[in-house]
Amino acid sequence: MLKRVFSSLLISAALAAPAFADERPNILFIFTDDHAPHAIGAYDGWLKSVNPTPSIDQIAAQGMLFKNSFCTNSICGPSRAVIQTGKHSHQNGFMNNGNSFNWDQQTFPKLLKEVGYQTAIYGKSHLKGNPQGYDDWKVLPGQGLYYNPDFFTEDGKITVEGHSTDVITGMATDWLTNQRDAEKPFMLMVQFKAPHRNWMPAERYLHLYDDIEMPEPPTLFDKWEDNTLAAKYNELEIDRHMDINYDLFLDLTADFDQEASQKRQDRSAWNNMKRMTESQMTAWRGAYGPKDKAFHEQNLSGDDLVRWKYQRYAKNYLRCVKGVDDNVGNLMNTLKELELDENTIVIYSSDQGFYIGDHGWYDKRWMYEESLKMPLIVKWPGVTEPGSINEELVQNLDYASTFLDIAGATIPEDLQGQSLVPLLEGAETVAPFRDAIYYHYYEYPSVHMVPRHCGIRTDRYKLIHFYQFGVWEMYDLESDPDELTNIYETADPTLVAEMKEKLEALKEHYGDDSHEAEFTLEKKKEFWPEYSE
Repeated sequence: MLKRVFSSLLISAALAAPAFADERPNILFIFTDDHAPHAIGAYDGWLKSVNPTPSIDQIAAQGMLFKNSFCTNSICGPSRAVIQTGKHSHQNGFMNNGNSFNWDQQTFPKLLKEVGYQTAIYGKSHLKGNPQGYDDWKVLPGQGLYYNPDFFTEDGKITVEGHSTDVITGMATDWLTNQRDAEKPFMLMVQFKAPHRNWMPAERYLHLYDDIEMPEPPTLFDKWEDNTLAAKYNELEIDRHMDINYDLFLDLTADFDQEASQKRQDRSAWNNMKRMTESQMTAWRGAYGPKDKAFHEQNLSGDDLVRWKYQRYAKNYLRCVKGVDDNVGNLMNTLKELELDENTIVIYSSDQGFYIGDHGWYDKRWMYEESLKMPLIVKWPGVTEPGSINEELVQNLDYASTFLDIAGATIPEDLQGQSLVPLLEGAETVAPFRDAIYYHYYEYPSVHMVPRHCGIRTDRYKLIHFYQFGVWEMYDLESDPDELTNIYETADPTLVAEMKEKLEALKEHYGDDSHEAEFTLEKKKEFWPEYSE
């Protein structure tokens, strides 16, 4: 296996010698929103049978797939802020989606520019404000739209007709073909909105999967009998909280006037439909009208209704994934056509995992596996062994250090992640890369009502502290991968104490003193009426 023999020279010289510029690899970072690993064929999840991602799977076949890749805070904006800075949420100041990112702080694109990389970002930023550290940028406002999206640019706001996944890819391929400086290595971030809620597929995929039934997750009808009350007072159930109109597009009407099923309902999809062209809306009505008619004729209720909702949701989600996967293929073809494929590192990831009916849920936020795990697949021609699998505990916290290491740039001491380059090079180590990951979620009370919590995950155990309510959960992932049995009260007290000690050590290591005190008993009962001490 080839190695980067010039790496140490680049690091020590801080890239002072421009002769290295042509040798340094380019970086193409493809980033989606809410793409669960089990909705990627290469991860062998229960959705693999529908072959959702042949292009992404090809990248895995040509590179390395990380099986234990995790986020630090399972929500869109904070995950992106961690990647930009290489620091946990409490350090970079962006702890929930209501925050504004401080673009004046140190970010890895700024550091790459300092060592001669050309940088660009297209698509979803979700950090508010104008991006800094990029030679060119076009970003969606906030969550952005699926159809005919607006973009903020250096020259003002523009609107581009089409589906956002295709539009973003078009911007990226145009930059690669016509705008980049061929004398410089580049770092290009292509950040899709898909497959984020409300899961609006491109017109060409509206009938995809019409002729099949999606496999159901084994935990679709989980009742969270062994969880604390944290899981029971959620607002992200397919059953009670997924709106049949706004989320699943039932009964599209001319005036788009429907009653929402819950107070925090996301109406963005229907607002987007009001901006559709006549041909786009005609395609949508043609696709969903006959399905809606069949639904009304069935008069479903109970578990049968949940199953119907799951099928429509999962199909729309995977239709959006299909749009991403096709465009990943387009990006790979562009690299090959421009003869850039042999010197470009391709990284595929997403901001966190997602529930596709697992435990009866959609969305993310929890420290449970389905939302904690994020995909990470890296193709590095000539360096990373094709088809390799890595099982070390890695996080989005490590991306900034990795990008800088790839470029041969100095990694600032205040970055909290570790470079993945040794793993990508196939280095064998005696000690594990990391013996535990640290997690902290802050957005409560808020949409979906997932309480604030922190915790750690080792290669076998997970400890979660819902600290405002003073309750704990612990799982043995070896014997209980679906996290159905909370062993906090029944595990060996010595093991629990060791996990708590490790949690406190990681809090101190990362400088996280952002935890709030427990709620009063009255406050606990306000949110969880069943709560008792």
